[in-house]
Amino acid sequence: MALHFETEEYATRLQRLTARMREEKLDAMLLFAQESMYWLTGYDTFGYCFFQTLVVTASGEMTLLTRVADLRQARHTSTIANIQVWVDRVHADPTMDLKNLLSELDLLGCRIGVEYDTHGLTGRNARLLDSQIQSFGQIVDASAIVSRLRLTKSPAEIVHVERAAALSDDALAAALPLIVPGGDEAAILAAMQGAVLAGGGDYSANEFVIGSGADALLCRYKSGRRRLDAQDQISLQWAGVSAHYHAPAMRTIAIGEPSNRHRELYSACRETMQAMEMVLRPGNTFGTVFDTHARIMEERGLARHRLNACGYSVGARFSPSWMEHQMFLAGNPQEIEPDMSLFLHVIIMDSDTGTAMTLGQTYLTTTDSPRALSRYGLDVIEA
Repeated sequence: MALHFETEEYATRLQRLTARMREEKLDAMLLFAQESMYWLTGYDTFGYCFFQTLVVTASGEMTLLTRVADLRQARHTSTIANIQVWVDRVHADPTMDLKNLLSELDLLGCRIGVEYDTHGLTGRNARLLDSQIQSFGQIVDASAIVSRLRLTKSPAEIVHVERAAALSDDALAAALPLIVPGGDEAAILAAMQGAVLAGGGDYSANEFVIGSGADALLCRYKSGRRRLDAQDQISLQWAGVSAHYHAPAMRTIAIGEPSNRHRELYSACRETMQAMEMVLRPGNTFGTVFDTHARIMEERGLARHRLNACGYSVGARFSPSWMEHQMFLAGNPQEIEPDMSLFLHVIIMDSDTGTAMTLGQTYLTTTDSPRALSRYGLDVIEA
């Protein structure tokens, strides 16, 4: 089998999940998030764009319901022993197959948790699911259970997080010689993605973000490439990826002589990142980190140019996003614990002057100060 961890690691994860299920008085869970299935069993596929679910009972029994295209995928990449296939056909309703499976597992009338908050369960399929099983048992939204368990990383997971961070640095190293007047965004993007893949990494769960000129103020990937001017700016957001574990980073680089506004905004980004590092430790919350970010942006007169979040947890993720559920935003009570892999960023987009500045990197929390995983640190990069 193509497993990235020892079988004992997966057994420990299953024990953690079933213990949590007992605390929540759940007799079973229906996992629809691909990252949940991957974390629990190693199951590795993009077949979650169709209906599939992993049924986990409180006793630790697991059954995957999927399409025939993923039957061998599950056998080859996971620890799942029991795999059932629903048949593609016109007007197929796989939730009927799921209801029959739940009945076979003697779960009629039981309390069943469902991962609703995931791209692996479309709105249409959620409606079909509810129609089939709402009267079958007591249905509970259990979207956060596995996501919360995945927040803290085991030593084996940290190995992949650190490898992902090294690949992220390799991607930046490949890009920097190309960020020059006349440089081609297409070549820069190809070099960054190529460095990750050549280093044994994976595709990221969402596209790398690249934008120069006016597009440097965008926070999302879009189609279209341009060449860099003699005086220009380019914003990059990318991630190294190892066994689906992500270590994102973010930079805005000035080409030619940086403007005074670039220098001013970089100073604000660096000050804010350093201040957030000081509170990124046990005893504080995700909300505390955001409050620190917001305070400095306010003091600098940049409140209207900032975003309403300044990072998020990262780990093993699948398309369409490498962002985890837990984000650094106002009021988030999630406590910071050791061994979390967290991406912090400061994004300032000044549309009034057309100036962008971003700074972001991935950290591993400890019992005290966080450990930055990039060898580049927070120093300014100019082309």
